[in-house]
Amino acid sequence: MKRGRLPLTALRSFEAAGRLLSFSRAAEELFVSQAAISRQVRELEELTGKPLFERLHRRVELTDAGRKLLEQLTASFDEIDRRLSEIMTAPVQSLLKVSVEPFFAAGWLLPRLVRFRERRPDVDVLVDVNGRLTEFRNHDAELAIRFSFAWTSWPRVQAERLIDSTMVPVLSPSLLASGPPLRQPADLLRYTLLHDDNRNAWSRWFESAGVAADPGTQRGPMFPDGALGVQAAILGHGVVLGDMVVNSEDLRLGRLVKPFDLVMPYGAYWLVAPDLEALTEPARAFADWLRKEIKADGGD
Repeated sequence: MKRGRLPLTALRSFEAAGRLLSFSRAAEELFVSQAAISRQVRELEELTGKPLFERLHRRVELTDAGRKLLEQLTASFDEIDRRLSEIMTAPVQSLLKVSVEPFFAAGWLLPRLVRFRERRPDVDVLVDVNGRLTEFRNHDAELAIRFSFAWTSWPRVQAERLIDSTMVPVLSPSLLASGPPLRQPADLLRYTLLHDDNRNAWSRWFESAGVAADPGTQRGPMFPDGALGVQAAILGHGVVLGDMVVNSEDLRLGRLVKPFDLVMPYGAYWLVAPDLEALTEPARAFADWLRKEIKADGGD
């Protein structure tokens, strides 16, 4: 097919729908209607003479032909985006956008970010606090810091483990002084337990501490983000499972205390990018600084 006749709009709609496996999310990304995405995909299927999607109940899957076409289109569009970014963004003062997990951003990164600024005053860091993994396109973030139990759930990116996450009960010193004595892990059930977006973590910690299952582990306020739960604990609202990495400053400064040393492994934090070997100089400098800061904190 001649280049002048390539159905670029349809190809763009198909690439977004195939990458996201969702017509509705593709419509949100491209700022068009879902009907427009469906129409463009149908036109492309008519042009190729082959189905590109299997339409299932409330979801879609790519056919073999669709997977082959998506692989080529995603790589091509990403390369076009990189080239345009190089042409359009060449300021003297570098702007580095980093997408960061909210809990890690509030508890670990922001208290230390001034050190990177002192080291590299020529680089302005834009911290995009977002729990959803960025797509690394359309002038999006160049680097991301994410929490996960397994990085393989992230397609089309590279991930480097920064540090393991371990959870331990923490509370404010004032609450510890005024509350029931904490002589053994089971005594924590006499306190208000603070939860993040689910109630499974506390059950797992009590199980690792040898405490029999108790309905009390399913009670207590829930917060959509770990940083809010930690702030509630600092204010004396209850006991939260703190992260020994993220909350190290809170523990060092005495805003929080840990009554027991029993820690529970709980996933890891990862440095994520499309290609960790092809970062811009500012991104590479930030990644190196991040590794050194974590090592200085006792990370491996």
